[in-house]
Amino acid sequence: MTTKPHWERLYATKPSHRLGWYEPSLQTSLALIRRTGVTRAAPIIDVGGGASTLVDDLLEAGFEDLTVLDIAAAALAQARARLGERAGRVRWIEGDVTDVILPDDHYAIWHDRAVFHFLTDAEDRTRYVDRLWRALTAGGHIVIATFAPEAPPTCSGLAVVRYTPEGLHRELGASLTLREHHQALHVTPGGVEQRYLYCRFQKPD
Repeated sequence: MTTKPHWERLYATKPSHRLGWYEPSLQTSLALIRRTGVTRAAPIIDVGGGASTLVDDLLEAGFEDLTVLDIAAAALAQARARLGERAGRVRWIEGDVTDVILPDDHYAIWHDRAVFHFLTDAEDRTRYVDRLWRALTAGGHIVIATFAPEAPPTCSGLAVVRYTPEGLHRELGASLTLREHHQALHVTPGGVEQRYLYCRFQKPD
């Protein structure tokens, strides 16, 4: 990916609650994470978490081993400032998910809301999937949201790839088990309707 300046500029010029993907609480993601059945000590990574409030909700729910990865330092800085002292309970990684170094066989849950669909280049998607498979434990879960086929073809000034459950399954790996999927309508702060596809996959044991 070569979009770091794009995201840094967005976060530097707009408050996070005015950005297109903002939701005050990611209840859909939180519900999917809870339905994995992992313990509160299970390692979770939020890919592209940025200034999202999911980490707040996970801390409030008692999850103890949290990592937030984002390409934009400005986004991570906003989240750390919001959390205050609680930010010290989270591992923060500034990096591009397509080339970041993550621990092998470590995470019980890989969460991604709206990063993967920005990977319009097949090589970037291959690198993303390679890192996902390396970092996820055997039997681990992927909770991921992308634009559905009915969603707009762009977001925040960038082109996106829209997915069906079957198409996303093929991209992430046919040996995964698709545990559940559904669509949800997101309305941006500017009033634009975006239909998201949410999926929960599980890696083989």
